[in-house]
Amino acid sequence: MKRRLVSAAVAACMSAALCACSQKEEEDIFTGEVAERLPYQDNLELISPSAYSELDGLDLEPGTYISVIGKETDSPYWQQVRAGVQQASDDLNEMLGYSGGDSLKITFNAPADGEDIDEQVNILDEEMARYPDVIAIASIDEEASAVQFDLATENGIPIVAFDSGNNYQGILCTCRTDNSAAAAEGASKLCEAIGDEGEVALIVHDSVSENGKEREDGVKGEIEKNHPGVFVVETIYMDRLDEMKRTAAAEQLGIDLEQLTATAEEGQENQAADPNETSEETSEDTAEEANDELEQVDVQAESMSDADVIAYYLGKHPELKGCFGTNDASTQLAVSALDAAGLTDAVTVMGFDAGADQLASLVSGAVDGLIVQNPFGMGYAAVIAGARTVLEIGNEAKVDTGYIWVDQSNMEDESVQALLYE
Repeated sequence: MKRRLVSAAVAACMSAALCACSQKEEEDIFTGEVAERLPYQDNLELISPSAYSELDGLDLEPGTYISVIGKETDSPYWQQVRAGVQQASDDLNEMLGYSGGDSLKITFNAPADGEDIDEQVNILDEEMARYPDVIAIASIDEEASAVQFDLATENGIPIVAFDSGNNYQGILCTCRTDNSAAAAEGASKLCEAIGDEGEVALIVHDSVSENGKEREDGVKGEIEKNHPGVFVVETIYMDRLDEMKRTAAAEQLGIDLEQLTATAEEGQENQAADPNETSEETSEDTAEEANDELEQVDVQAESMSDADVIAYYLGKHPELKGCFGTNDASTQLAVSALDAAGLTDAVTVMGFDAGADQLASLVSGAVDGLIVQNPFGMGYAAVIAGARTVLEIGNEAKVDTGYIWVDQSNMEDESVQALLYE
C-alpha cells in the first residue's frame, strides 16, 4: 500500500513538472513584439545611480512646481539640457496622468549670456518670488547666490544643483559630469596625440565656475602626474578676454599699460583733491597724454575679436603642439584662433562638447577628439533630483551623468550618434 502511495506521488510530481514545463514553453514563445526603446534611452543609461533616470515612486502632487535655472539659453549644449528637462516633465505628467491645471509645472530659465552672473541671480530672485517647491540651478559662479539660498531655505524652498556645483552648504544633490575624470581623459588623449612631449595651451570657459576649475585642474593634474614631457605654457580664461585684449593692444602699440594707467589715475586723484593745484610729480599735460594713449589702447582692443586675442597669445609660443578647450565655445575658439594664426596644421586641438560646429571641425580634422557630455541626461536627472527632494525620499550627494570620447574613428557608431547634439 505504501509503495502504491509513493508511486502515485511520483506520478503527480511528474505531471506537475510536465505541466509547468509546458506552461514555461508557452511563456517563452517569442511573439515578435519587443519593448519599445526610447529614442533617448542611451542618454538615460549613462546616468549613475540609475534611480535618477527612473520615474518609479515619484508620486508628486498635482501642480508641483520645479524651477530649473541654467547658465544660458541658445548654445547646443544648453538646448539639450532644456530638452532633457522638458522630456522629464512630459514623462512624469504622462506617468501620473496629469493634464491641464493638474499638470506638474516644470520650467527652464537661463541668462542669454553664459557669463552673466547678475542676470542669473535676477532670474533666481524672480523664481523664488513664485515660491516653487524646489529649485535646480547650474551656478555660473560657484560663490554666487549665498544670500538667495539662505532666503530660499528660510522659506522652505530646497536647492539642488546640476552641471556645475556651488559652495553653498545646503545644496542637497548635484547632477553633473565627473569633470576631473573627463578632463584627465581628454588631456591623456591630447598628450598621446602629440607624442607625449611638447607645449600645450588650455582655454578655459571661465575662471569662476566649479566645473571650469575642475576641468582646468583635471587637465593640468593629468599632465603633471603622467606626462612629464608635456608643459602647459598658456592658460586663457574666456571671461577675462576683454582685459587680455587691452594688454595685447598695449603691447602691439608699444605702450606700458600698467605705467600709463597709474599716471592717469594719479592725475585724476590730484585733480579731485585740488583742481587749482598742479602736482609736481604728475603734471596736467602728462596725465592728459596718458589718457590719450589709453584711449588708443581701448580703440585697438575694441577692434580685436575673441579669436584675434587668443591667436595673439598662442602666437607667443611658436613651439606649441596642442590646445585643449574646456567647453564647446572655448574649443571652437581654439579652432578659429589657430586658423587666424596659420597654425591649424601644426597644433592638435581637443576639447569638450559636440555641437554642430565642433562636429564639423571633427569631420574636417581641425579638431582631433572631443569629450562629449550628456546634457540631455543632465537636464533629465536634475528634474528627478528635484522630484525626489520634494517627496523627501532621499538624494545622492553626487549624480554622475556620464560622458563619452568621440573622434573620427567612432563618431559614426550608432551608440555614439545617439549622444551627439547639433
